[in-house]
Amino acid sequence: MSDLQPFLSTFESLRMTSTFSRGRRDARNGHVRGITVSSSLVVAQVRGPEDRAAFRARIAVRAFGAAEWARVEDALAAEARFVADLLDGRMPAGIDRIFARAGLTLLPLSLDDVAMDCTCERWPMPCIHLAATLYELARSFETDPFGVFTWRGRTREELLDRLRRLRGAVAVTARAEPPPPPQPSGDLGDFEEFWGTGTPAAAPPPARTRPDTLLDQLDPPPLGDDLVERLRPAYLALPVED
Repeated sequence: MSDLQPFLSTFESLRMTSTFSRGRRDARNGHVRGITVSSSLVVAQVRGPEDRAAFRARIAVRAFGAAEWARVEDALAAEARFVADLLDGRMPAGIDRIFARAGLTLLPLSLDDVAMDCTCERWPMPCIHLAATLYELARSFETDPFGVFTWRGRTREELLDRLRRLRGAVAVTARAEPPPPPQPSGDLGDFEEFWGTGTPAAAPPPARTRPDTLLDQLDPPPLGDDLVERLRPAYLALPVED
């Protein structure tokens, strides 16, 4: 999943070196049992080698609201690779940027974002049991990246169902868009002439009309058939206009 070290460093920065060294060792040796992750709350039973009984450690964060998750899910659905990775059970690389653009962090990176308690009631907090729970929690996120989504208020089923529906809506929208216009292929001549952007070709000169054509278009005059032929020389003598 995304880099867990900044998450762990948030707590390790408390400079409780011995506490976290012991917690890391107890987590590695299997002393954290029955860890459960639900919306905003992690609960674990921890029994170290020196404990007579198990103690209950709890770590709480704020679960994101519906509007915050809607922003994240819309952004995730817009990127096919994120959806593909999540559907395949993998945490997508770069998913932290999606949450950052929504003004959120997937993992809490400030102690102000976390509340913790343990039934051992030892001070100072976090105690060894909480430290062990933090390391076991980080390990569980590497095994099942959807645990961190659950912690923030979205179960695996809810998130994937929402992403499937959003991706389906994107696909329907894409199919509804008109296809791009066909691109011209082959030799279609001079495009500049086609669109009128080039120099137009010179038009051929108009054919000249004979002056006596009008005589052939009129009905024969009532004064005799030879009148047309007598008038033709006079019409042919007229100048021809260009």
